[in-house]
Amino acid sequence: MIEKVTIDADSAVEEFGMRCQRLIPQAIGPQEPPLGAMACFLEAGRDSAPDCHDQDELMVVIAGTGAVTLAGERTPIGPGDLVFLPRNREHVVHSAAGTRLSWLSVYWPLYEPVPGATA
Repeated sequence: MIEKVTIDADSAVEEFGMRCQRLIPQAIGPQEPPLGAMACFLEAGRDSAPDCHDQDELMVVIAGTGAVTLAGERTPIGPGDLVFLPRNREHVVHSAAGTRLSWLSVYWPLYEPVPGATA
């Protein structure tokens, strides 16, 4: 059976100083996937909250323009750009004035490792 989810800013909730729509995981089978994904929407002229996590992340910019600051280094981003955010490095996303920035965030592993836990 084909499972389909539509990216929709109206389905997003406030997280990390922006709006996020959780896409994966969803109830599609008995096992959880090895990664997570969410659509992110940052209103024009806004910055996301600083974020740092023990998961790698890939941003795929869908619409709008802005910039990403990673550990003090800033780079412009726009539609079609892929940005790799390595784990444990603080990052902030900035939306340019006049345009909402939208992107797909894929991160792995699904959950942050728990210190001292064994697999």
